[in-house]
Order: sequence, then C-alpha cells, then structure tokens
Amino acid sequence: MGKRQEAPTGEAMSELEVAAEHALAAAGGDALVALLTVLARNIELERDLALSRAAISSGFSRGWHKARA
Repeated sequence: MGKRQEAPTGEAMSELEVAAEHALAAAGGDALVALLTVLARNIELERDLALSRAAISSGFSRGWHKARA
C-alpha cells in the first residue's frame, strides 16, 4: 500500500479512511489495539461466512458462492 496520500483539496476522506479513524478513536488512539480489534473481527466474519457457505446450497444463494466439489 505504501504511504498515505492526502485527498485533493475540497474532497472528503474516503469511507475506508473514515472507518480507520473511527477504529482508532474507539481504541483510544492506540493503533495496535485498533489493528488487533479489526483483525479479530475479520476472523469472526470469515468464520461466519464459512459456516453460511456450508449451510446454504449454491442454488439457494443463486450462485453467490461456488458449490464445493
């Protein structure tokens, strides 16, 4: 990703930047705590997605996820 670039004059921050600012604020400004919290939540979401893929047929999900071979 590299260095953070400033938004051009007059443009608002991106949604991702706003979410990052909120995560930092919720962690009291501690970047490591914010990152660990986001990573932990991501693991939970990946687990939920894997469970839903196992429970829902490919036909029911209208091809949203690929059937396993």
